[in-house]
Amino acid sequence: MSAPASGPAPGARTVLVLAHTGRPEAVTALTAAVRGLHASGVRTLMTPEEAGALSVADRRLVEQCHLDGAVQGAEMVIVLGGDGTILRAAELVRGTDTTLLGVNLGHVGFLAEAEREEVAETVTRVVAGDYRVEERMTLDVEVVLDGQVVARSWAVNEVSVEKGNRERMVEMVVDVDGRPLSTFGGDGLIAATPTGSTAYAFSAGGPVVWPEVEALLVVPISAHALFARPLVIAPTSCVGVEVLPSLDDGGVVWCDGRRTFPAPVGARVEVRRSEQRVRLARLSTGIFTDRLVAKFGLPVHGWRGPRATPDGG
Repeated sequence: MSAPASGPAPGARTVLVLAHTGRPEAVTALTAAVRGLHASGVRTLMTPEEAGALSVADRRLVEQCHLDGAVQGAEMVIVLGGDGTILRAAELVRGTDTTLLGVNLGHVGFLAEAEREEVAETVTRVVAGDYRVEERMTLDVEVVLDGQVVARSWAVNEVSVEKGNRERMVEMVVDVDGRPLSTFGGDGLIAATPTGSTAYAFSAGGPVVWPEVEALLVVPISAHALFARPLVIAPTSCVGVEVLPSLDDGGVVWCDGRRTFPAPVGARVEVRRSEQRVRLARLSTGIFTDRLVAKFGLPVHGWRGPRATPDGG
């Protein structure tokens, strides 16, 4: 019988690893990450369910734990998966100083910082502390009914108020900072952060907003109205959505497509910037334009760049 693998020294740096282990390539990436962290003396935490995807030998390189309180004392959460897995991890790190780093195993993966073939390099950079941290704004949402707050939640990407019945529209009146803006029927409305501008809001026709911009996006979903344009409003603004009678169907609120609760007829949904932010680790020094071109495969042929001035500037 082989001897147990030596673990990290007491007081070692701690990293929590989360992974979407449903595909073989994900397990390959996870194995590389676990081996790299262990070889560098980093204490590596995983849930028993996800650690079960590793070989018996590699499973002995990690410390299995439950997610409750797992981020306490952890320097970073490394996420191997798509944006959905990263949003799951954001629920853990929100309100803490723990940084989140995503390795994309999905499709577009705007929240991720590295691709699957860059796992080894990513671990090396993390161990060396060779990364910077961006703090991204998040949203708080409340549902008020008959003067009482009946639900509270938050979102990294977006809060959407959508129709409760797939066969019918939801009728709503939208206001900004307590002043009415428009009444319309449709599939719903999205309030998004700049981080979420490349997610659901983008699919609904909203603008792409650079992450450095502090703003709140308001994007109607398939609205039946003459004026139903996406809006970019101040980050200090509050978006209100009041659900009007529409055959008594009401609506539903979704937060990042993960958490949902009802918004019945007569309810008021309020979305505003949260005081709590999410910390994302960044490895690249490139600007958001390069990320946008790479993720969407945008054509840039013919570009020659800024022209030099006569004095060489």
